[in-house]
Amino acid sequence: MLFDWDGTLLDSYRADVHAYLGMFAALGVRWGERELRRHYSPDWYRLYRAARIPRQRWDEADRLWARFYRQQRPRLLPWARWVVRWVARRYRVALVTSGNRARVERQLRAFGWARVFAVRICCEDVVRRKPHPESLQLALSRLGVAAAESVYVGDAPEDVQMARRTGVCAVAVLGPFPTHRRLRAARPDVLLRSLRELPGVLRGGLPQDCVRCQDCGRAAAWRARRTASRRGSGSGA
Repeated sequence: MLFDWDGTLLDSYRADVHAYLGMFAALGVRWGERELRRHYSPDWYRLYRAARIPRQRWDEADRLWARFYRQQRPRLLPWARWVVRWVARRYRVALVTSGNRARVERQLRAFGWARVFAVRICCEDVVRRKPHPESLQLALSRLGVAAAESVYVGDAPEDVQMARRTGVCAVAVLGPFPTHRRLRAARPDVLLRSLRELPGVLRGGLPQDCVRCQDCGRAAAWRARRTASRRGSGSGA
């Protein structure tokens, strides 16, 4: 079981907004939250391009963003602690995030999660970012599990695209970031309105409010595989 971090487990949207708006102002970019919401992507270099920040100033933009972000103290999303605890008792868990390692590791320690995730993949570990499958493939390799036995939970369309390109079941959750319309359009295998619904999916039944792709039978096939795995060796993610 592999998780995204920001927007999936961590309620970091307001912290991100604060950091981006501070960075834009410092760079003289006339963007507000409206423009940020329109162009938001977990790959912040895409956002830099949309804001027309010159390539030679990207390192400066990174430092400014980090400076403003450090002023914030984002919290875990509702049910995140309970869901991760529930999952970790039954499956091996990993974290696959676009966030930088220093920031993510600091937050994990603050929440008492320093040892929860068997594998933690951050942006420094890969060359190509979401939706490229490199980070998810690396996590699976380090876990020693097959893609067909694994699930990735994220909140952005890039998460769904990455999972699909890797052959992993894509579970999407509607989080605090402005990605809901694009997330639905990405047609994940399972779409949750709340992280709270995840254990119900893993038990083999869809929650009442859960929405599935209409043209995709992978969710049912995955549930059958998971049931067989739990009855057998239990060697899934």
